[in-house]
Amino acid sequence: MVSKTDDIPASVPNCTAVDLAEDGETPESDRTALKKPCACEHSAAAVVMNGDAGHDQAEEAESKQDGSGDADPGDDGNEQEVIVIQDTGFTVKIQAPGTEPFDLQVSPQEMVQEIHQVLMDREDTCHRTCFSLQLDGNVLDNFAELKSIEGLQEGSLLKVVEEPYTVREARIHVRHIRDLLKSLDPSDAYNGVDCNSLSFLSVFTDGDLGDSGKRKKKGSELEQIDCTPPEHILPGSKERPIVPLQPQNKDWKPLQCLKVLTMSGWNPPPGNRKMHGDLMYLSVVTVEERNVSITASTRGFYLNQSTTYTFNPKPANPSFLSHSLVELLSQISPAFKKNFTALQKKRVQRHPFERIATPFQVYSWTAPQIDHAMDCVRAEDAYTSRLGYEEHIPGQTRDWNEELQTTRELPRKNLPERLLRERAIFKVHSDFAAAATRGAMAVIDGNVMAINPGEETRMQMFIWNNIFFSLGFDVRDHYKELGGDAAAHAAPTNDLNGVRAYGAVDVEGLYTLGTVVVDYRGYRVTAQSIIPGILEREQEQSVIYGSIDFGKTVVSHPKYLELLEKTSRPLKVQRHCVLNEKDTAVELCSSVECKGIIGNDGRHYILDLLRTFPPDLNFLLVEGEELSPESQKQGFPRQHRHRLACLRQELIEAFVEHRYLLFMKMAALQLMQQKANKQSKTAALPESISAESVSDSKPTAAPEASEKASDAATQAFDSPTSSESTLTPEDTAESEAALGHETPTSESQETSATDRSAVPTVTTNGTHEPTIPDSQNGGCDSPLEGKDADDAIPGLAQAKELAESLAADDGSGIDPKSREVVLNACKAVGSISNTSFDIRFNPDIFSPGVRFPEDSAEEIQKQKQLLKDAAAFLVSCQIPSLIKDCLDHTALPMDGATLTEALHQRGFNVRYLGNVLEFVDKMPAKPQLEHVYRIGITELITRCTKHIFKTYLQGVELSALSAAVSHFLNCFLSSFPDAVAHLPADELVSRKKNKRRRNRVPGGGDNTAWASLTPSELWKSITSEALSYYHFTLQCDSADQAVEKYGLQKITLLREISVKTGIQILIKEYNFDSRHKPAFTEEDILNIFPVVKHVNPKASDAFHFFQSGQAKVQQGFLKEGCELINEALNLFNNVYGAMHVEICACLRLLARLNYIIGDHPEALSNQQKAVLMSERVLGIEHPNTIQEYMHLALYCFANGQLSTALKLLYRARYLMLLVCGEDHPEMALLDSNIGLVLHGVMEYDLSLRFLENALSINSKYHGPRSLKVALSNHLVARVYESKAEFRSALQHEKEGYTIYKNQVGEAHEKTKESSEYLKYLTQQAVALQRTMNEIYKNGSNASIMPLKFTAPSMASVLEQLNIINGIIFIPLSQKDLENLKAEVQRRQQLQDSGKAEEHQEDSQLVLDDKLPVDD
Repeated sequence: MVSKTDDIPASVPNCTAVDLAEDGETPESDRTALKKPCACEHSAAAVVMNGDAGHDQAEEAESKQDGSGDADPGDDGNEQEVIVIQDTGFTVKIQAPGTEPFDLQVSPQEMVQEIHQVLMDREDTCHRTCFSLQLDGNVLDNFAELKSIEGLQEGSLLKVVEEPYTVREARIHVRHIRDLLKSLDPSDAYNGVDCNSLSFLSVFTDGDLGDSGKRKKKGSELEQIDCTPPEHILPGSKERPIVPLQPQNKDWKPLQCLKVLTMSGWNPPPGNRKMHGDLMYLSVVTVEERNVSITASTRGFYLNQSTTYTFNPKPANPSFLSHSLVELLSQISPAFKKNFTALQKKRVQRHPFERIATPFQVYSWTAPQIDHAMDCVRAEDAYTSRLGYEEHIPGQTRDWNEELQTTRELPRKNLPERLLRERAIFKVHSDFAAAATRGAMAVIDGNVMAINPGEETRMQMFIWNNIFFSLGFDVRDHYKELGGDAAAHAAPTNDLNGVRAYGAVDVEGLYTLGTVVVDYRGYRVTAQSIIPGILEREQEQSVIYGSIDFGKTVVSHPKYLELLEKTSRPLKVQRHCVLNEKDTAVELCSSVECKGIIGNDGRHYILDLLRTFPPDLNFLLVEGEELSPESQKQGFPRQHRHRLACLRQELIEAFVEHRYLLFMKMAALQLMQQKANKQSKTAALPESISAESVSDSKPTAAPEASEKASDAATQAFDSPTSSESTLTPEDTAESEAALGHETPTSESQETSATDRSAVPTVTTNGTHEPTIPDSQNGGCDSPLEGKDADDAIPGLAQAKELAESLAADDGSGIDPKSREVVLNACKAVGSISNTSFDIRFNPDIFSPGVRFPEDSAEEIQKQKQLLKDAAAFLVSCQIPSLIKDCLDHTALPMDGATLTEALHQRGFNVRYLGNVLEFVDKMPAKPQLEHVYRIGITELITRCTKHIFKTYLQGVELSALSAAVSHFLNCFLSSFPDAVAHLPADELVSRKKNKRRRNRVPGGGDNTAWASLTPSELWKSITSEALSYYHFTLQCDSADQAVEKYGLQKITLLREISVKTGIQILIKEYNFDSRHKPAFTEEDILNIFPVVKHVNPKASDAFHFFQSGQAKVQQGFLKEGCELINEALNLFNNVYGAMHVEICACLRLLARLNYIIGDHPEALSNQQKAVLMSERVLGIEHPNTIQEYMHLALYCFANGQLSTALKLLYRARYLMLLVCGEDHPEMALLDSNIGLVLHGVMEYDLSLRFLENALSINSKYHGPRSLKVALSNHLVARVYESKAEFRSALQHEKEGYTIYKNQVGEAHEKTKESSEYLKYLTQQAVALQRTMNEIYKNGSNASIMPLKFTAPSMASVLEQLNIINGIIFIPLSQKDLENLKAEVQRRQQLQDSGKAEEHQEDSQLVLDDKLPVDD
């Protein structure tokens, strides 16, 4: 834990209820708002209600107990929770031998061990590892929390006392010293080991930004800034160099402290020396070329008299006995002393975020040539601890399964417990992922013995470090009916998605296996933790639930049914019966493949979750079944490689959400109808009135005006989806007719108020992955999107109450007519219940070999229809919604990964990519989607290439790997027509060549087959793969044609393929277009890394704080929002440690808030952390990192650091050119930023190049009449004005004025501003013309009026920067602010704070990055 660095606040910002109440509101309302996220909100995520049955109070309480172990712990619980987080820190004094005492800020939750870590990191104490901390002579227990230590308080003195060494301590010491010596050496980051990764921010900011004081002067004296960007960054430049991707950091030429430090060949000490206290021997060569031999003994380190060939363990004279190796070496080598001190100074100056390990390994696809230095620890690691025993853990090998399951069982009643639990889960997961990755590589590299060595290589299975490994091949025809090897390859990722889904529901008592899927060198390896006892038994005996032969024999178990029943609602899995081999019905609550095994530890495990979600019928050909017309129009169903294609969880969520709206609309319409009928019979019977009041439970709530109702009716029946096919035309006609006679009355305020609070519980559909914006509602313009439910459709309120009351009691006391309303609505939307909305799917439909009992035939038919509807919904709603989001730039993919993420968020897989591309191709607005089309084509080509590369690599033996990879890349990207493989000139050719026996690898046939690949053959395979897998016709048969036809960049293709396959290449300029020699040689391929997929455990409480904070910010409570987000940051740090993607988002938002509130230095410091973290966790050229660089540049500019701001913007532009090229809507924003800053430093010509490029990109992607174009024109005009070229300025400003006039009207302030500016420009132009005429007339003695040419003020430039970056400051007086707050507060009480979850998500954030300036 690095909680000691100043960057991570040690104490939590104080946000108690009382604090907020000072604004003069009632503390009551505030306190509830505050407590909500702590105690109750987490249950919203864990308790997943499906639809509005969620209002059934009894049910809710019950599911709270199983969902999150928390049945609302009453008020006191909440109070205590808020307080617990806020233990304040205190200061203790530390006294270490040979240093002055110093102060250290600590917090009561910390363990003593964390102080140890801090001391081992501090510059003056970093060389100590073997010591204890003592308070008044008592040794402190390393694992005790500080608050549990008696007598430890503010100002206590802790003494650092040196302890005797043991062998383990001595090894830890040597390892630590090695780490200190290597601390600035980036080779670990390039080699992708020990969770190191690269960061280059400091190269552009000259060290830390925090000390802006020193650099303030530089900023204001403009002359010193060199603003010319490198040639390749200028608009229109065609070259895309790779070398600038990793600028050389001057700190990285590491200071050499020692030539060699290794374990001596005399280890281990013989018996007689052990008894003298010798622990081990080291040999060292100092920089001065002195060879010494060192003994590590229990008392410390000293020189002995051994040499390389004679063993003499006696102490040398002098022996320089020192407790620390550093002290010893400093005495014998002056160069060591000097360089080690300098090195530590530099190490400590680096930002902590450059040094902390990331939770999961990030690999770099490029690296420079690194010298391979001698390193004893690395060498030792390669042979010992890495093969399964890690010396820092008692009991040597870790029992992964036990660790993974025990952390899940930790209590989770209150916040501190949940934090502890989530932290443990996260830690074990990241350790497990790292171990599994290492193991998978060892398996493929041939370092692990198989447990069934007799079988052929593809069938082998392995156990290493208590992890079970299997290869992704179809063993024993297990997947024969499902698509053989293709199915075996897809199954592990499906299984992983299943594990993720069950893990997110988190039901107590149900366990899944730790699962990691690793793709390495063309093989897919699944790593799983091992169920205790499974290896001793036959599989048939141990499976007590599910089927091991895809449904031929099926068994069930009551306990499993009970556990799985709890997951069935959140995962939308329907309980159903299937027939076993004896034709008896067996009840299941999952797919048949899902197996239940009770381990020897008594835990209930489920595994093989590959069919957790129902099949995707668009990719499943079934005899005799017809898909809905929407699917058929798009050419579905299609033949896919395997029969395991299933719908994504996100799609199911969106579909259910969409059906729920439909359900509500229908119920509302029918209620309106009934009302209308009743009111037309004027002589209403008293009973019917009483019935009505029951059904309404609010007699005052009468329906609204008729035109509104008919309006709603058309709305309800317009939305273009397949689901309407379930409504009969008569229905529609009838309801339209009935709506004709309605008496307009006003709806009572009361209903809408009480009702609003109901909305969130209905629509939040619990298990949403946090990254999915919840309001994306199936893309059909549903009237409910973003608005309050009841404002949209009259009668909805009653419908909802009716639905609730039906669910609450068994429907007794509700008149039959209303019940019928719900029944009809349920039937129409395919709900499995007749009294409430509840849609679930049967995952076994269309599974080969699964048979259903006769009596459920009707049920099965319904399920089939539901699946067809879902498949149609995907094609007719979700794909268009993605395209729509791309058109209005709410979705802005920049590379393959971000495009894939956009697809996944909307619930469909990349196998639909061909469809998406065709859809874009046919759009009239295709030019505005060109960037999406280009990224899509790049993704499609590189994915096809990856498929081919996978099988290509399987036939290559290890010694030819680099030659084979470079040959493949040449065929893929080089213009050289006849790429010939360099068969490795064998470095070790033996005389008797014919006797050489090749070492076979799994699946290896003729091992030189790879060499015969040619470019034309490869591109043929790519186009045929595109056709068969994506059903898309690529019109290119070479790399050059692809570049030509689709406007791709070879460098982008290279990046995409390298990232996807784990290739690491040498960073140098490649000449792809030479027709005389191939671009790559085997020396250019440095490494192949694994590509790893695993579950990402979430910090739920922190996330809720984050969401509530975002909601507060949206409502304008910046201060409260800021406090909540700070709180979230603390909790995130608590769970994830200091480095994580979500912390990155948190810091970015915090920086933005600081900036808006006006705290620029704080904004700068938070954004700097966000950039560093994004580089380290996502990668140095990830689209997110590019965005973070842009934000940081803005805050730098605001802080007066102009040259830094420019450097950062140039870096962002370079990265963006590399990742997606110049033609991208985001490039316009970047260029406007650069142009504005250049304008500010009076580089007018350069500025114009960037601004005019931005103008042309904006008019291409936003249309020539967009407000963005108007703004671009205005920015260009301002630069022309500064250059005194008034004619051009006038021309651009007129363009802008016309757009404003047409779009927002004469009266709008923007139009007025523009017209003022036009007048001013005209005056200036006239004045200039007069002066010129004067000069012409009178020659040199003309009296010249001085003209005003002003450089723009920094303030005006900053104002424009804020506008283009979507940051809007609202100038309000204090009084206005108060009123606004009070008003928002009042509304806030009406809509319960649960609303937050509805529209809450990064991409919808009002203040977030992509706020369009247009609307």
